[in-house]
Amino acid sequence: MGMKLDEEFGADRVLQIETDDEENEAHDTVNEDDDTGSDLTSHSPQAPFHSQLGPHDSPPAWPQSYRKSMDMFTGVTPPSLSFLRGSSLLSSAYMRCQTPTPQHSLCKPLISSPSLDREEVPTLNPSKLSIVSSARFSAPELPPSQQCSYTQSVLNAINALCGIGILSTPYALKEGGWCSLFLLLLFGVITFYTGILLKKCLESSPGIETYPDIGQAAFGLLGRVFIAIALYAELYSSCIEYLIMMSDNLGALFPNSHMEFAGIHLDSYQMCAIISTLVILPTVWLRNLSLLSIISAGGVIALILVVICLLWVGAINEVGFHPSGTALNIAKLPVTIGLYSFCYGSHSVFPNIYSSMKEPSRFPSVLLTSFSIAFFSYLGVAVCGFLMFGENTNQQFTLNLPAKLVTSKVAAWTVVITPLTKYAITITPVAFGIEEFLPSPQFRTYAVSILIRTLLVFSTLVISLSVPYFGSVMSLIGSSLVMLVSLILPCACYIKLSKDRITRFQLAACSFIIVVGLVSAVIGTYSALTSMA
Repeated sequence: MGMKLDEEFGADRVLQIETDDEENEAHDTVNEDDDTGSDLTSHSPQAPFHSQLGPHDSPPAWPQSYRKSMDMFTGVTPPSLSFLRGSSLLSSAYMRCQTPTPQHSLCKPLISSPSLDREEVPTLNPSKLSIVSSARFSAPELPPSQQCSYTQSVLNAINALCGIGILSTPYALKEGGWCSLFLLLLFGVITFYTGILLKKCLESSPGIETYPDIGQAAFGLLGRVFIAIALYAELYSSCIEYLIMMSDNLGALFPNSHMEFAGIHLDSYQMCAIISTLVILPTVWLRNLSLLSIISAGGVIALILVVICLLWVGAINEVGFHPSGTALNIAKLPVTIGLYSFCYGSHSVFPNIYSSMKEPSRFPSVLLTSFSIAFFSYLGVAVCGFLMFGENTNQQFTLNLPAKLVTSKVAAWTVVITPLTKYAITITPVAFGIEEFLPSPQFRTYAVSILIRTLLVFSTLVISLSVPYFGSVMSLIGSSLVMLVSLILPCACYIKLSKDRITRFQLAACSFIIVVGLVSAVIGTYSALTSMA
């Protein structure tokens, strides 16, 4: 049994074997970073936050899989794009996962007992602790590496930002009125700024690489666990949205379909939801991370195709553009707030994009470029969609497209296929997090992993059948989870980590954003829950 454990986790042990020269080199690198880092670290360099634990304290064991699972979201750049500098993102991002043993097997445990035992040995110096932090606080297959070019990082950020929220921007404009577009810009500016704050938090101490790491550095173990739960809840709720979106559009394609089974009547939406779940289910059983990343790259292409179909129907087919609407509808503004904020809910991925960059100093430029593209995409679709359909705009503009047109069918089927490219990669981090709670190696088997993923998928089916409201669920996610993860927590963590160095302007800006986030969360969450009652 001992030999077997050695074979399984030998690759993990390699991460913590260094020569004296390597330790000195790492120490020099940390010193150079302190000299050339951001304003957060230049004033008062800190020891690695892992080394701030007591000599007899062991770092928390959950979630360790977060870094590995979230790196799937930064592996969407196809290797065939020859204009990208250096090695392709798929090959570089997952070069970190390569080990002599098959680490991605469903039968392999995500946390190794030997690695946890090693964490209790207080003989490593602070510089050493910072070097092996990723082995402690993330999956052992991911030693730190910076491989992504600037172009690749921009594409990854755009993929994270431009999601299914674009389908509801015309509906958000209809509900809130034309003046509500200012909120779309405001949330874009605020979330761009909080993305910069996350970068500064990552630079506050060596060894911080993920969002949960930031939470622990700022608020200890409770902060780490709270942020991890919020991030996993956001991913899980997004899977519910994927299923509702798929079922709505399939139901629109086959409006007269229904089924009678054992005295139970299923309408077109319910039947399509069950069929969609059965089609999605095999994709969540995959454990090949690179394959899931390649699949997810299709989501960007799908959304581009849907937008082209919208513009084609408005400009070339008989729909046209017709000015209408009110300047401002305060009564429906909370719904609009939730929908607009959902569009910018990608902060869980930003630390991974930053950590994987060849030139981390260019991360603000990556955010500026990706946020600008996302904002103008959302703005263009919102304006065009509302001008086309006016007060009849549905929660997904694809449901407004004339069913008889070929372009409409292409858009509808594209939206149906999109969850197949996104669902598995979104639910997998949640499954990884749950698997870490398995008490013993006897439970870390292929069958148990399949069971966890299957139960997660069917739980999203139950919720989507109980609450089949795409816009209301999206508004609820945006008002509660996105406000928390993308607005409130980055500011709170930054204030905590830089309390001795923060300027008055920064403190005022962070306080303003926290207040805006709290007020918007309360109002938007109440409105979304009321609309679903």
